[in-house]
Amino acid sequence: MFKKILIANRGEIACRVIKTAKKMGIATVAVYSEADKDARHVELADEAVLLGPAPSRESYLVADKIIAAAKQTGAQAIHPGYGFLSENEDFARRVEEEGLVFIGPKHYSIAAMGDKIASKKLAGEAQVNTIPGHNQPIESPDEAVAIAHRIGYPVMIKASAGGGGKGLRVAFNDKDCHDGFTSCRNEARASFGDDRVFMEKFVESPRHIEIQVLGDAQGNVVYLWERECSIQRRHQKVIEEAPSPFISEATRRAMGEQAVALAKAVKYQSAGTVEFVVGKDQSFYFLEMNTRLQVEHPVTECITGLDLVELMIRVAAGEPLPFKQDEIRREGWAIECRINAEDPFRNFLPSTGRLVKYQPPETSMEAAGEARFGVRVDTGVFDGGEIPMFYDSMIAKLIVHGRDRDDAIAKMREALNGFVIRGISSNIPFQSALLAHPDFRSGDFNTGFIAQHYGSGFHAEDVPHDDPDFLVALAGFIRRKAREREAGITGQLPGHEVRIEHDYVAVVSEGQGSFRRYPLNITEYVGAQGEALIHVGAEGADGVEGRGQAQGGGKSYRIVSTSRLNDTRLFGTVNGRPFVAQAERGTPRAPLAYRIQHNGRAIEVTVLSPRAAELHRLMPYKAPPDTSKLLLSPMPGLLVHIAVQPGQLVQAGERLAVIEAMKMENILTATQDVKVAEVLAKVGESLAVDQPIVRFE
Repeated sequence: MFKKILIANRGEIACRVIKTAKKMGIATVAVYSEADKDARHVELADEAVLLGPAPSRESYLVADKIIAAAKQTGAQAIHPGYGFLSENEDFARRVEEEGLVFIGPKHYSIAAMGDKIASKKLAGEAQVNTIPGHNQPIESPDEAVAIAHRIGYPVMIKASAGGGGKGLRVAFNDKDCHDGFTSCRNEARASFGDDRVFMEKFVESPRHIEIQVLGDAQGNVVYLWERECSIQRRHQKVIEEAPSPFISEATRRAMGEQAVALAKAVKYQSAGTVEFVVGKDQSFYFLEMNTRLQVEHPVTECITGLDLVELMIRVAAGEPLPFKQDEIRREGWAIECRINAEDPFRNFLPSTGRLVKYQPPETSMEAAGEARFGVRVDTGVFDGGEIPMFYDSMIAKLIVHGRDRDDAIAKMREALNGFVIRGISSNIPFQSALLAHPDFRSGDFNTGFIAQHYGSGFHAEDVPHDDPDFLVALAGFIRRKAREREAGITGQLPGHEVRIEHDYVAVVSEGQGSFRRYPLNITEYVGAQGEALIHVGAEGADGVEGRGQAQGGGKSYRIVSTSRLNDTRLFGTVNGRPFVAQAERGTPRAPLAYRIQHNGRAIEVTVLSPRAAELHRLMPYKAPPDTSKLLLSPMPGLLVHIAVQPGQLVQAGERLAVIEAMKMENILTATQDVKVAEVLAKVGESLAVDQPIVRFE
């Protein structure tokens, strides 16, 4: 067994590999860029080596620097994680030629299967069903359009070295194809150093199901069941689960056996994934093979009880697989949510910056193969850390293991409620909405699920809550608890002490100066036990009258919680049912308001006395400044191109600028016919959210 290994990666996967290596008694070496000098994986490793500047092409993609770091530190093997150089045939060969061990498949297997074009050719020769397409590199946008006509729209344009949703576009017409080819090629060149692009028919309404395989140097190959990965946005997986709620045992076995046959054909060693597109009739077609560890590998670890990283290390050291196919168990149901630094309410644009507050939910599964039926968090960040704009948007992976699918969904919803992220935006509200959607809960979905249900974007009203009045009641509970503490402060002016009242009004902001007002009545309160009975009345006729109504219609909530006032996470019960919610005092627009979050829904509510609520109605609304004549940066990122100049007439739909963040190109276009008055930003400038780029006349 190795005494020391180097992890040629960053973020959560580097931390994940370090955790298993420590369990095995293996010393670890981290590598890092200047942007990652304070990163979590650098802190966790036994040693760390600086590679170079922040851009990947100058650090994590430079094979010479990584190999030199391994030799310098005495590492015997290199684990590539996923992304970066993990599927690079030349890097794997170089590692072997330098007398080191590559913890992954042999370079010839990567050459045969890691290259998307070569793998489809090999699959065809092996009589594996493949999707119609053009498997040769495409040289120009015009050639791409001509090929698309032969195949028939819609088509999928894919980078040969692509992965993780990078370098991939779907085109439904000639314009989509022309523009998509250019963007796909640019992303591939920037992310992988390989701009070859090919094309295949896009199968509509498909399922995306993948088989985890594992092979050793003795020629043994097994499959570790399947993962359902159909919940995708822009071809990037959002939620993964194991097993699939769709396929039958017969299909599961047939897909597994075919995946094993394919792996054996290329003498595959290590962990790998064979991906299939599955039709409504459970017919399946080979898509590609990922010759590396997958992002979603934890769900397989949960249902099998195996540590895939440990098995990769043992296989790389020459050990045979310790089990046969019929000895692999499948227990319970696992779900993984990718928690990303992106704003779902701004079309999922990247969100970078400081993690002002980062508190993952309480976990009960610290590593693969240990505790069962619990919660696990794989992450590469920490409270106060930085989310840089140079790499992908993943903050963490939230994994739950339940006894069945319903139990896993319930565990995941509760875990999301307890995941605190402040300082940047995250996709947690979107994840909560997906988990609550009836089609997801029933298992009736395909890869078009998100496009079908959220095709016009994601909005606050898309986050349903089965009892929104509970959020109002929780705000009332917190306010009553705060008043109790204020009343106990010594030295209050006689005759002006803080008085404890029973009646309040909850003023809920609906944006743009619009509010809803709910009378609250707290008939019982026991401070020591953290218990209150709160009645949320119907909205009064004029929005504030309702003291008497608070005793009439509406709902009552008995809330019990001993959480402290400064706790962001609140644990307790409501009417006997446990809950986890988040609450914070003060928002940029309303310093006295509470922001309450539960099941993905967030409200901004101010709890006032009835008289204060009447006065609140008289407060003027300050409208935000008019920005209709400005092109604003919708996200933090690097301005890589400005396509207009002062005096230029621009038609609706024309390109204005291109911003790059987290390895993705974002093209900003004109929404109407305009004339450019002034260009306010420069190419190469790092932009902040809402920073002006262009002013129009």
